[in-house]
Amino acid sequence: MSDWEFLYEMHDRGYSAEDIADAAATGVAPWEWKYIDREWAEKQLKGEPEEDANSIAPAGKRDGFPFSIREQVEVFRDLVDCAERHFANTGRYLQVWGELGEIYAEIKFGLHRHVTHAPGSDGTIDGKLVEVKTISPEKASDIVLVKSQGNFEQLLIVRIDRDFQFRSKLIDRSELKGGTGKHLRGRFA
Repeated sequence: MSDWEFLYEMHDRGYSAEDIADAAATGVAPWEWKYIDREWAEKQLKGEPEEDANSIAPAGKRDGFPFSIREQVEVFRDLVDCAERHFANTGRYLQVWGELGEIYAEIKFGLHRHVTHAPGSDGTIDGKLVEVKTISPEKASDIVLVKSQGNFEQLLIVRIDRDFQFRSKLIDRSELKGGTGKHLRGRFA
């Protein structure tokens, strides 16, 4: 039996194609998820300012990659501009959400990213291991999954809306709610 048998089981249980696609993207069955209450998550983001690509200022100078945070700010702005222009021209979004969220975290929070595909977390902020989750404007469901066994101390939620405005909140892992299982599941509207 493969690691993906749960997708067939989901089909047999009557899950929608969208739910099955979400599970395939995350690699876990819904019955293994932990829940983060949507109302709680919205309270965490309440009062956090919305920012556009041009209003985000670097958190400070740092060593390591990227070599130049100023250059990274320009890359970020160019990516957002490109994504906006592509959407205006085609009505379709570029699939750059995760990268935009992590570059935003580098600039706004001083995220030091790990090497590509490092397991457990995306990088560190002020010496703490951080997992970054980005919510795109096209996300049909309002579910965010975080591996509960992941090696992270904080969760950074970055929400990008249809106008390419950014909101974010850095949350200590101890504040996450949920039951047992392989993943924490968050719901956002």
